[in-house]
Formats: sequence, C-alpha cells, structure tokens
Amino acid sequence: MNKKTTGVVWLRQDFRTLKNDALNYASKNHEYVSVVYIYKKKEFKSRSAQRWWLFHSLKNFKDKLDEFNISLEVIESESYKEAFEKILNKKNFSIYWNKIYEPKFLLFDKKISNSLKLKNINFKIFKGNLLNEANEIKKNDNTPFKVFTPFWKTAEKFYLDKGFHKSERIKSKDKKIKFLNQSIKLETILPKKKWPQKFENSWLPSEDEAIKNIKKFIKNELIDYGENRDIPGIQGTSKISPYLAFGQIHVETIWEECQAIKNKSKGYRKYINELGWREFSHSLINYFPEMLEGNLRKDFDNFPWQVNAKHLNVWKKGMTGYPIVDAGMRELYETGWMHNRLRMVTASFLVKHLRIHWQEGEKYFRNCLFDFNEANNVAGWQWVAGCGADAAPYFRIFNPILQGEKFDPDGRYVKKWVPELLNVPREFIHKPWELDKDVKDFKLGKDYPKPIVNHVAARNAALDAFQKTKKKSI
Repeated sequence: MNKKTTGVVWLRQDFRTLKNDALNYASKNHEYVSVVYIYKKKEFKSRSAQRWWLFHSLKNFKDKLDEFNISLEVIESESYKEAFEKILNKKNFSIYWNKIYEPKFLLFDKKISNSLKLKNINFKIFKGNLLNEANEIKKNDNTPFKVFTPFWKTAEKFYLDKGFHKSERIKSKDKKIKFLNQSIKLETILPKKKWPQKFENSWLPSEDEAIKNIKKFIKNELIDYGENRDIPGIQGTSKISPYLAFGQIHVETIWEECQAIKNKSKGYRKYINELGWREFSHSLINYFPEMLEGNLRKDFDNFPWQVNAKHLNVWKKGMTGYPIVDAGMRELYETGWMHNRLRMVTASFLVKHLRIHWQEGEKYFRNCLFDFNEANNVAGWQWVAGCGADAAPYFRIFNPILQGEKFDPDGRYVKKWVPELLNVPREFIHKPWELDKDVKDFKLGKDYPKPIVNHVAARNAALDAFQKTKKKSI
C-alpha cells in the first residue's frame, strides 16, 4: 500500500474516534485522510427527528476531526451508487468503511466491492457496531435462533471467548486535505419546522457526551437499573440509544465499561441483556429479512387490522384519554425519545386497543425517534404485536390504567407531560373519568379528552379478532 495515496473513510453510522476501525486503519496507513459522508435526503424524509441529530453529529464530529487534521466532506446524493460514481472517478486513493448490519447495506457492500475490484482500487470493510457479526450466532444445527434467551447465552459466550477488541485512537495527520473538494452546507439537513428546536435543551450529539453519559450512568444508576428501568418518572435508564444509533459510541465500549465494575449487581445483568436484545434484533433481520416488509409469523397476515385515521391521529398527538399512553406519546414528540416501558405500553395500545397495524406505529416511531434503528424498531413492534420472534403473545394486552398505577403511582411522569391533569387527585390520575367531584381547572371532555375506547370492550374485541385469526390459519 502506498502511504502517499489518500485514505478515504466512508462515514455512515460511526461518529466516533474511539473503536472506529475504518478511520483508525486509514489514519495509521495513509499520510492523508479524508472522511466523506453521503447524505441521502430521500432516506431521511421519513426520519425528521434524526435530521436534527445528524446535523449536530456532523457538526460536532467535524470539529473533532479537525483536532486530528482530518477533513470531513458532506455530499448530497440520491443514492450511494450515484455518489460512488463520483468517487470512483478520482485517482490515487484507498477507501474504507465499517459495516451496517441491515440487508440493504450489506448487499450494497457486495456490489460496490465488485466495482472497486474491477477498477483495482484498494478497499477494506470492517466490523460494524455490534459485539458479534450479525451472521455468526447459530444453533448447533446451523439454523438461526428465534428465541432470545438461548440466542444471548450463545452470543455472550461467543463474544467472551473471542476476547475484547483493543481500543485505539486515531492518528493525527500533518496536513489536512480534501478528497472531493465539495461539501454541502450542513444547515440544509435541518428540518424546516420549528419542532426540533425543543431538542436543544435535552441532547448534545457528540462522542464526548456519549462517553460522559455512559460513565455517569454506570457509576450512579446501573446498580438500581433492574428496578428503576421501569419507572419513567425518574432517571433510571442510560438514554444512550441515540448515541448508539449514530455510532457516537461503540457497543464494545459500553460492554467494557460495564465489565470494569467490581461488584456485578442485578442491574448489571439486566443492562447487559438489553445489549443482547439489540444483537438479537440485528440477527433476526439478517436471517429473516422478510420481517422488514411484513409479519415474521405469517398467520398474522390474516389479522383484521382496523383502518381508523382519527384514532391513529389522536394516538400520535397523545390525546387518547389514557394518561400514561398520552404522556409517552408527548414525551416522544417533545424530546425525540421515549422511555422503554412506555414504548411497550403505547405500542400495545395502538395494535391491541385500537387494532391499528403495527407498521403505522413503526413508521411514526421512525419519524420521531432519535434512536431509530431498523432492526430494533421493526423487531420491537413485531414483539409487541405478537407477530415477531420470541414475541409477547397477542393475548398479553397491557392495561394502560394498571401500567400507570404500577409504574407511575404518584403520577409524576403523567403530570410532567400531561399538565392538564396537574390538579387531579392521585387516586384518579390514571383514570380521570372516574372522578366523583369537581377539580379546579379540570373538566373531562373539555380540558382533557374522554377515553377514545373502553378498555374492557377493546380488549375483548382484540382477543376475539385474534381467535378468529388463529382459526383461519389452521
């Protein structure tokens, strides 16, 4: 390899300098290094919140790379194929990137690899942001796992047997160069609506912030994570998922920080298992790519989903009349994130109380979540709907009243996101329709909506629909 050639790093979901194999390799083997990000505007059209995160990620990562004398160029293109046509016309370069474990990205890796070989251009593709490669974990009979517990038991041992990946920081360059000598204005990425301005107070999308947050969480909150992870009114989770989605931190870094703890608590095991679910989701979509387009369990193809634009709209706005559901949906819209317990509750309400297709919910979460990731989002929605792998059975229907009373008993979370209920007494906070007395500044149906469906009736209708679906599939 000629060190005088430019080492080009194709940046995708790798906004970090620590454990970035492609960037590290280029910085060690080339005198000049340039990082290129291809912005596919069409792809982010359905991911509005992530455009805000992407803008700040690029801006902060550019500043970080400046410290190493490495440039960051952002080009806009309709497709990766179109962008690579420009890149392949350049001379005297080698190109490197890290994998994204989604079928469409892995397929493109194969196609562009052939083009690079034909042009005799040096390239190298590195492991992405998982503990194991997505296709490494199988059962003894060489078939993929569909149940989480045996999958994770096997995957965790496999990773431990390999040994930890050594952490290396990238090497600074003597001179900064630009490979393409073109870059769009980053501000064009930002959504035009004012909605994302609210995010400024809650998030700082950078590698340094990701490292700081995970260290703080492990030091202060991990020990009680097993219990506190289900209580949305307190800071009981790491909220590291958006940083993982954009690669501001590698999952191996999180793993290693957790391993450094001397006394492993129940919270440690629960948290490590959450990393396992992320691995499981990526394994599923690669072994069963059909689940990206529809139900993994084909018997659900006969399920009588309801088409109800009014119900879907009030669910999105957090105006269903069920306080814990509405609080979760409003938190999502206001912050680009939602507590995991509430993700299950709000999703269950959509697919079981309203019987609206899980893909409608998946689409809305994709648009609003900072931590949207195709594997996690699709697998999570199918888990709740009962049509995925190791899914919650369809007849497990979250009772939004009991969920609120159990996990938000004082109404702290609800009152934060549904301030209309501030004066409602504690015993009625999760069922304000049962109020038997007047409350200051509150009138049901005026200040806050009545429930759009009756819980018992909706539950019975869902179970009836499920039973009919089972009979059809026999």
